Amino acid sequence: MPWFAGVPRDQVQWSPTLDADKCVGCGMCMNCGKKVYDWLPDQQKAVVARPMECVVGCNTCANLCRGRAISFPEVKELMKFYAHHKVWDHVKAALELEGKIPVKK
Repeated sequence: MPWFAGVPRDQVQWSPTLDADKCVGCGMCMNCGKKVYDWLPDQQKAVVARPMECVVGCNTCANLCRGRAISFPEVKELMKFYAHHKVWDHVKAALELEGKIPVKK
C-alpha cells in the first residue's frame, strides 16, 4: 500500500516527542503496538527509541499519557504533506486495485 505515495517514511514528519520533565512514569506509552518507546528502568520513565516506527496519524499514546508529556506535530502540517504528495489519490487507487473499495465509474 503506497501510504506515502513513494515518499520514504523518514521524510514524513510524524513521530512523538516526549518531555522527560512532564513524564510521570505511568508506562502507558509502553503499550504502543509498534514499540516506539523504550523504558529506562533507572529513571522509571520512557524514551522515544524508534520514532520512524510510529504509525503516521496515530497519537493514542499522547491522548492517554497521564503526564501530558507526549506531543506530535500539528495534523494540519501532515495534511499539507498529503495534499502536496497526492497521498489520498495514491491510496484510493491502490484500494480500488485491491478491490477493497469499488471503482467509481
